[in-house]
Amino acid sequence: MATAADENVYTSLRSLVRLRYTAQGFNYLPQQPLRSLLSGRKRSRLRGRGLDFDELRHYQPGDDIRNMDWRVTNRTGKPHVRVYTEERDRPVVAVVDQRLAMFFGSRSKMKSVVAAEVAAITAWRVLSVGDRIGAILFNDERLVEVRPTRNPKRVMGWLGDLAHMNNALSVAPGHSSNPAALADALRTLERTIGHDYLVVLISDFFGWNEATLAAIRRIGRHNDIICSLVFDPLERDISSAEKLVVSDGRYQLEIDPVNQGLGEKFEASFESSMARVQAELRRHQVPVLPIDTVTPSVEQLREKLGGERPPR
Repeated sequence: MATAADENVYTSLRSLVRLRYTAQGFNYLPQQPLRSLLSGRKRSRLRGRGLDFDELRHYQPGDDIRNMDWRVTNRTGKPHVRVYTEERDRPVVAVVDQRLAMFFGSRSKMKSVVAAEVAAITAWRVLSVGDRIGAILFNDERLVEVRPTRNPKRVMGWLGDLAHMNNALSVAPGHSSNPAALADALRTLERTIGHDYLVVLISDFFGWNEATLAAIRRIGRHNDIICSLVFDPLERDISSAEKLVVSDGRYQLEIDPVNQGLGEKFEASFESSMARVQAELRRHQVPVLPIDTVTPSVEQLREKLGGERPPR
């Protein structure tokens, strides 16, 4: 049986299923509490389920009198009604990065494990509110696509695929990271997605380029996108480490981050890349959720999506 330390390096289907009982206290709906990272967004094309208030207008013959807004009617002296629109199904697709670049962690968990956890928590939360959840799972060599479903068994099926992909990560010779895989995954999504979806992209955005941004912009014309940017704290403060062993999958090298300012140069490069990704996404009104590898994933989702810890 895997130990807790093992599960920080590699996840398992059992661990991802266990997260089902924590997937509460947050949501991805466009209307959020003020403290939410998603508050202040333009009105989304996506809706929940039931009836959603759309507008207030003058009464017209044939309008249902039960929708009269008496407060506005009394204040203006003219009859007003509240207009509601039927809320639609809201399919969600989780795009989950399991490339070699994600196989990194310094204090708690690997970025690859955190990405899998965020995907599982998202899936269980979406199912709990009655919506459909699908996935695109990708690593450096292959891609798995799953259509949105409300069937928990099918969700467990692709969570098993995700765990298998996660456990295949290795720095052994012959493994190398593919920067183009992120853009390839988004192009696959673009070919298969419809309108009015929510896309939850979970990655460290290694290989970010103009093609990646262009795909996100095209997808975002008719859908909502939320980006979970996974990072490890050491990437921001690598100078504090005394010795590091780095590998390209074939060779290993021990380095001193302080030597010749290597740590400062890496941190500057990381901050610049991360800032550029976030700035570009926010410029196109795509919310970014920075997710670190130390704080429990569900706590970060609750904090950033405006939820509260559920009562015990």
